[in-house]
Amino acid sequence: MLFDTHLHLEDKQFDNIREEVLQEAKDANVTRMLAVGITLETSLASLNLAKKHAGVYAAVGIHPNSCHEASEKDWEKITSLTNDPKVIAIGETGLDKYWDFAPIELQEEYFRKHIHLSQKTGLPFIVHMRDCSEEILTILKEGAQEGPLFGIMHSYTGNQELLGECLDLGLHISFSGILTFKKSTAIREVAAKVPDNRILIETDAPYLSPEPVRGKRPNRPAYVSHTANCLAQVRGVSPEQIAFQTTQNGCDLFGIT
Repeated sequence: MLFDTHLHLEDKQFDNIREEVLQEAKDANVTRMLAVGITLETSLASLNLAKKHAGVYAAVGIHPNSCHEASEKDWEKITSLTNDPKVIAIGETGLDKYWDFAPIELQEEYFRKHIHLSQKTGLPFIVHMRDCSEEILTILKEGAQEGPLFGIMHSYTGNQELLGECLDLGLHISFSGILTFKKSTAIREVAAKVPDNRILIETDAPYLSPEPVRGKRPNRPAYVSHTANCLAQVRGVSPEQIAFQTTQNGCDLFGIT
């Protein structure tokens, strides 16, 4: 069994093929999926899909590249959605200085809001990080002063030093199809060092199709098996062991069976 711990199932690229994609995932033994919101609208859509499909769960939140378009009422609604039993995570949140759509100060404000909501509800938060590792780490350490952190470094591309800091803060580390790219030697070296009980896999579908299907669009949850196989090779274990370990880690973190 495999657990795709991060995808955007509500994305319009899936509108005409969503049922086909879900059946493909089932056929590939992807038994659990976490549909992740990036706005109030997509959070609601992700939750609706989670309610409709067994094995699909939702994360609700405001992406750093969307927070400038969010209102206080949007955030209040996100907060209320965390009461739904199908919502098992918060986010995705974090910081992005690559696109820089929203002022970094506003991104930081929303990142802190998500961390506080996670600490209040006990739901893990999902961290998006692009060109801002120092700023991310600063806010995570601030949050850790207020209570334990339960979260995921999503689609991890950081270095070994950052990995150590994140592990010390209690975070899980998730790898996407980027792990399989030919240029990702350094990321694979990091992936070999993550403790067994802290590692997760994801697709980030419809983005980041892994090798050997990198040219295919959209990425699909069934393709998480390629990332699992790569991770198994990197860590010197069987694909079955990686599937078992990452699924168990996800279930433990999110409090599901």
